[in-house]
Amino acid sequence: MITVQGVVDRVGPTLLRIVAPQDPTPQVSDVIIAEAGKRTQIATGDLVLGIAVSSTAEAVELVRHSGAHAAAAVLLKPPHASRSAVKTAAQRGGTTVVEVHSGAAWAQLVWLLRSVLDAAADESDSSGAVTDAGPFGDLFRLADAAAAVIDAPVTIEDANSRVLAYSARQDRTDPARVSTIMGRRVPDDVLARFRSRGVFRELSRGRTTIFVPAQRDGTLPRLIVPIRMGGELLGSMWAVVPGPVPDARAAAFADTAPVVALHLLRRRAREDSERRRTAELVRSALQGTGSARLLAAELDLAPDTAHRVVAIDVQTDDALGGEGARLALVQRLTDGIGRRPAVADMHGVLYAVVPDQPGDTGWTEVRAALAASSGALVAAGSPVDVADLARSRTEADEALSLLRAGLVEGPVAVHDDVWAVLVLHRAAVAAAGVTAFGPLAALRAADEESDGWYVDTLYEWLRHPGDPRAAAAALRIHPNTLRYRMSRVTAALDADLTEPDVRLALLTQLVAIRWA
Repeated sequence: MITVQGVVDRVGPTLLRIVAPQDPTPQVSDVIIAEAGKRTQIATGDLVLGIAVSSTAEAVELVRHSGAHAAAAVLLKPPHASRSAVKTAAQRGGTTVVEVHSGAAWAQLVWLLRSVLDAAADESDSSGAVTDAGPFGDLFRLADAAAAVIDAPVTIEDANSRVLAYSARQDRTDPARVSTIMGRRVPDDVLARFRSRGVFRELSRGRTTIFVPAQRDGTLPRLIVPIRMGGELLGSMWAVVPGPVPDARAAAFADTAPVVALHLLRRRAREDSERRRTAELVRSALQGTGSARLLAAELDLAPDTAHRVVAIDVQTDDALGGEGARLALVQRLTDGIGRRPAVADMHGVLYAVVPDQPGDTGWTEVRAALAASSGALVAAGSPVDVADLARSRTEADEALSLLRAGLVEGPVAVHDDVWAVLVLHRAAVAAAGVTAFGPLAALRAADEESDGWYVDTLYEWLRHPGDPRAAAAALRIHPNTLRYRMSRVTAALDADLTEPDVRLALLTQLVAIRWA
């Protein structure tokens, strides 16, 4: 439950002001509208909106009737709310009177009030569960409410300039706003223009409202209100206005921000809860301990479609060990890339389960988007059934290790494409103990006493049997130089290179040295 004072505080002092308080402050349970010429059914704790009140006598009668039924408060517009007769009736009936700003639209005020009550109900839920706000908590309706206050089309955006909701009347805006809504985020060129004018710097400084004049490219003026809660910038509201806005109307627009902030926090809590649940399911599947049937059902994975596990290593030097970059990448992955991949973070690596299908709903789009992400190494396992995701994850980890070691070119490595390198890598790991014996030690010693080309020359010669030009090209030397060097190698190596087993053994040793 929330008190009348709490409602007024959250909606804002510009829109609402208590003119006849009661002690103790009443608890609010619902919002109702008093109909003209009728005895409205009022229950304990109701906020009664005097929409049809047209005279002081009607206001006094509504206050008396509301007090008789233990209403929490009566909301009236000036001048009726401040009349002495109304205050006296309120005092006798034990009802609070709240004055509504004369410029506020009743219909939009209803949405704001009910949104505050919905948010308060969620906060007081003893189970701790985050419930759906319902139609009155919808951000699009809040955008409409804010647009009515400022009398201009409005967008609600998060801290990363993604559009969460927008009001009606967007046809009265400019191309920049149209592009923003169509793409559900502010286009990069538009962001750059606002950033160059210091808009985002002002947002971070705690300004209540920010006015941006019209620009030469035809972009209309903006009135921007930051959305904060507890000192944290959650997002902002952007109104496309015809010009400078009067202080009173700008303040009224700013007063809608706390209500929007409540909904953004509830939205974040709901999303965080869903992401934690998703991450737990994904981790169990990648470790081979979870139920494939439960995973497919919970994460909406098509059972007849193969999926890849994608491992993403965010390369960053920030003090948090890449935590901020990983969170930003998770947000991007789950907000609009492909078919909303299931994502989990394990040991500092992000893993995504992605449908292996062409087009814009699966691995094809995710691969293109991740390849464009600077500072990220991306490795994908082979496509498998949902029940076999642990194998795809092992393959992704192997491919990622090749990227980290620089054994394959990045930033994306797919198991299907790098299998030959993986075979050599596994063979090198298995053969790590075979390099200590045989004639190779003498050749490595010759390397230490010369310019260090003995081992490299033999390696490329063995890799390109019967093709000295290819071997020379790999070493970036002339074929005649290769022949000269091989004569030196043969002299230093106490082995018969005409024997196939000797060549295979030496190549195995060299692979173990180079790839392990």
